Amino acid sequence: MVSECGLSRATLEAYTHDLGEFITWLEQQQLVLADLTYPQTQHYLMLLQKRGLALSSIARKMASLRMFLRYGYAEKLLQQDIATLLETPKKWQHLPHTLHYERVDALLSAPTADDEYYWRDRAILELLYASGIRVSELTGLKLLDANFEVGYLRVFGKGHKERIVPIGRAAIAALQEYLAQQRCTLANHKSGEALFLSRTGAPLERSNVWRLVVKYARRAGLGDQVSPHTLRHCFATHLLEGGADLRVVQALLGHVDVTTTEIYTHVDHSRLKEIHRKFHPLQ
Repeated sequence: MVSECGLSRATLEAYTHDLGEFITWLEQQQLVLADLTYPQTQHYLMLLQKRGLALSSIARKMASLRMFLRYGYAEKLLQQDIATLLETPKKWQHLPHTLHYERVDALLSAPTADDEYYWRDRAILELLYASGIRVSELTGLKLLDANFEVGYLRVFGKGHKERIVPIGRAAIAALQEYLAQQRCTLANHKSGEALFLSRTGAPLERSNVWRLVVKYARRAGLGDQVSPHTLRHCFATHLLEGGADLRVVQALLGHVDVTTTEIYTHVDHSRLKEIHRKFHPLQ
């Protein structure tokens, strides 16, 4: 099932956790998978709602459960095709948290030469904003994935799908300085071809990137709500505000469906309304 779906490692971990919860519930209810019914499955989903989980979390758990049930029916482990009866709750559309240009600039300028991993951290922040890549894509970058002459990154996204993302001069300069000043001192037998390394020389993990972004966001006075994904949101929003075509932004972000990218047009529209409210003489 895993090989057929082409899921990322992070998605697999989330789905494994979700299915583990479902199996535990089955055992607690003394239910046998082969005899599982639609009402029983609906009862489980109602319990998730009563726990106060966000609709996005319930939708993800339903996606993993639906996939599992579909597989179980195909393998004749279930008597009924329950998966086709399940309906995903309509997710409320929350506009992504973004930062204005000046605040992004403050974040990118937050690392100082006094920081132990100044070159690496500066390169990471510059690259996240310049390319809009996911944190998992950043930690998966190899040395040969960055082409400085042409100015692009080769990125492997969800389902290991490859895409080419251009990066600007500031990100290229920061990357080159990191490679010259710090990666060579961090590298050891654990490093392999990974572009970004931890203090031990091992490939940098996602949790490390999250921590460093939060650290510099606090230093820049931006609070605790800034994450690597915030810079991805800023990348997309600022491109659209600058007049970029929606389909181009979709390709750069690696979205399969353009409707996923369309949420950034709502962010742009909300900003236009704010400007209108602020400056129109009759407001």
